[in-house]
Amino acid sequence: MMQHIPMQYLCLIYVDEQLERALPHQELDEIVAEHLAHDEELRAKGQYVTSAALESASTATTVRVRRGRISTTDGPFAETKEQLGGFVLIEARDLNEAIQIAARIPSARNGAVEVRPVRQLSKG
Repeated sequence: MMQHIPMQYLCLIYVDEQLERALPHQELDEIVAEHLAHDEELRAKGQYVTSAALESASTATTVRVRRGRISTTDGPFAETKEQLGGFVLIEARDLNEAIQIAARIPSARNGAVEVRPVRQLSKG
């Protein structure tokens, strides 16, 4: 019987930072606890690779290289209501399973979770 090798999917978590800042401290703590519990659930199932929360989008620096010159811009590259707030790297059998996992990420209720397969690069 052929063993199925799980694929990796990056779940990019987008949040409305203004809405998040307006939450009572206790409610924000509860959401963080839910995230940590979700990570533990994935770890127990062997689907967890890593995760991290990000600092506010206002701390971002966007880097571009054009004609050999580096340019930087403070802040995110686009003005949007929702900003990238963190990520979870998971292993799943397929996209359908990855979507089911992403739907259980607590921030999906008030924000959005983008699911993208991780491309495996090989040396030429």
